[in-house]
Amino acid sequence: MQLSIITNIHNKTNNTMQYDIKCPNGLKLFDPLITQTRPELPKEYLWPKLEENNVILELNEPLIDLSGFYKGDEESTKKAAMLINKACISHGIFQVTNHGVDSDLIREAEDGMEGVFKMPMEKKLRLQRKQGDLCGYSGAHTDRFSKQLPWKETFSFAYDYLHDDHDQIVVDYVKNELGQEFEHLGWVYQKYCEAMKKVSLAIFELLAISLGVERRHYKNFFEDGSSILRCNSYPPCNEPGSTYGTGPHCDPTSLTILHQDQVGGLQVFANNKWHAITPRHGALVINIGDTFMALTNGKYKSCLHRAMVNKDKLRRSLAFFVNPAKDKVVRPPLDLVPTKEGTLCRTYPDFKWSHLLEFTQKHYRADVTTLQHFFLWLPSHFGFTLS
Repeated sequence: MQLSIITNIHNKTNNTMQYDIKCPNGLKLFDPLITQTRPELPKEYLWPKLEENNVILELNEPLIDLSGFYKGDEESTKKAAMLINKACISHGIFQVTNHGVDSDLIREAEDGMEGVFKMPMEKKLRLQRKQGDLCGYSGAHTDRFSKQLPWKETFSFAYDYLHDDHDQIVVDYVKNELGQEFEHLGWVYQKYCEAMKKVSLAIFELLAISLGVERRHYKNFFEDGSSILRCNSYPPCNEPGSTYGTGPHCDPTSLTILHQDQVGGLQVFANNKWHAITPRHGALVINIGDTFMALTNGKYKSCLHRAMVNKDKLRRSLAFFVNPAKDKVVRPPLDLVPTKEGTLCRTYPDFKWSHLLEFTQKHYRADVTTLQHFFLWLPSHFGFTLS
């Protein structure tokens, strides 16, 4: 693939450099090494209302020790469930320690991102994610958006729990897409996904306990689900006060398990203010998404969050997005649905995850009101009435 990149054109009028950076398909190219040399941040990366960044508090989100739960200690499990309940009613985020994921595996998974994001741009663009697809490389999501672009690169791939070749589905994808030399990294990410699946099912069990529903309800619902592992790279930015690494949004997925490095940048909106989520060694960040909020009949809150960039340091993270099987109907257990005069009080109608996935990948940019817009779109698109 031959890149159409025009750089380093001298403008004699104002003694500055002009840059026109484009891919062969006409999309803007996000190459931090080039973009950072521009005298001003390109307008595509500018975001409004960044004055909100001035006062940032640290969120006092709970740090939950999972060791007692794994050992079957009922008192520790009860305490963990109570902390989760309080956090998810308030803002939808908490951190877990003693989660059972080997620290060396996490380190290898984090370190492995360097080789991915340092690949030549020509190779990255051969992996560029297609519109509506979840897997592949993305630079600033230019495959989806034309303005308010996020200052980041991502590489994503699927992990289906019941796929015929799930024992090496990630290995095969990484090796086939990146090359034979990345086979070892494929095994690292395969094992990482397997470990994240185990953590997610444990969290779903604790979530059920915290909500007072049958202990295995959510665990059973997600056992045949699918997930996406996304590697995120947030390069330094010369104007960090003008853009986001990821803009404010709620994840449309069910549960996100995040490993972040020690640079910091994740922020959550709680009590009408933005709060920083401080990185903690050995901890994983758990946040609730829109689909799980619907599975609780709105009792638990989908986490509104964003990622900031800084001028000096590269930040990286690994996000494991947990989803149900695409044909599963998203419906809360009756224990969470009150009745009024004999009528069930549902906050959200039934829907399939595949429909919400299509909506957010092809028709709508996820924000804090994704579900509201989704339910307006759904009947007209699929030709039925919500009830």
